[in-house]
Amino acid sequence: MSSGQAMDTNCMTLTRYILEEQRKHKTATGDLTQLLTAIQAAVKAVSSAVRKAGIAKLYGIVGEVNIQGEEVKKLDVLANELFVNLLKSSYQTCLMVSEENENVIEVETDKHGKYIVTFDPLDGSSNIDCLVSIGSIFAIFKKQSSGRPTVQDALQAGNKVVAAGYALYGSATMMVLSTGNGVNGFLLDPAIGEFILTDSSMKVKPRGKIYSINEGYQGKWDQSTLEYVNSKKEGAKPYGLRYVGSMVADVHRTLKYGGIFMYPATTDAPSGKLRLLYECIPMAYIMTQAGGAATTGKEDVLDVVPTKIHQRVPIVLGSTEDVEDYLQIVKKHTDKGEM
Repeated sequence: MSSGQAMDTNCMTLTRYILEEQRKHKTATGDLTQLLTAIQAAVKAVSSAVRKAGIAKLYGIVGEVNIQGEEVKKLDVLANELFVNLLKSSYQTCLMVSEENENVIEVETDKHGKYIVTFDPLDGSSNIDCLVSIGSIFAIFKKQSSGRPTVQDALQAGNKVVAAGYALYGSATMMVLSTGNGVNGFLLDPAIGEFILTDSSMKVKPRGKIYSINEGYQGKWDQSTLEYVNSKKEGAKPYGLRYVGSMVADVHRTLKYGGIFMYPATTDAPSGKLRLLYECIPMAYIMTQAGGAATTGKEDVLDVVPTKIHQRVPIVLGSTEDVEDYLQIVKKHTDKGEM
């Protein structure tokens, strides 16, 4: 008889969780459940590809650049195709926005559903070849208009999000999800091929001890960002700096341990670098649902109405007290006319 821990025969899988959430809404049709199941399948497939990338010769570049002007990695292409094909086959989406595609992806009419999905199929892909944690990010919106879907249908503010989440491919594969009722984390059990609920009702601390920012751009920050970051290095208990360079990894650590993640505007990128629809909105939604905050420095990230699908914005998110400290410094410099 093995002395190891017995298998949990009544574990909460991600599929079971989604179904239970569906039953709480009497008018639910099951369409969102079907769509989230397709996203879950895409994440599992990408996770498998990431794990065997070296053996399958998926490292390296394909000799192209994407709409962001970044070198396209082989895994980028594969992950994008997996997300697009699995989302189309769910019959629940009519329009998609991907980091890898210049234009919106319109689904064939016979496969149309009522949802719009925005996603970054492989965030942090510049870290692929050195085995640093990478991830996938997504947000789901409901189509607001009637008739044939257009790009305007995708340009919705984050306060219209139906569900959002991310997957982290690190020492294990975790999927973090919110359908508007808090945040939950699920670890992929490779033995059974299912995501298991391990982090229930995730909450970010009101204040943390870590700040996360690329200090290589210090000379290009505005005065408020510079003053805030310098303030974190002072005092009896200075904050620690942690920066991976993969948004999913940095935000996930911020969610777990508290603190602040910053990707502010610079003189080179006055509008910021991270994309609103498929990076900032999903992460802001998750952080807000977990009790945190997310701002551009001027307004709540979830209140920004996109004007184009690849729009960039500055973003600062994390523990509410840390974000509030930053906003107070921004206000001080704004009042002085320096912003």
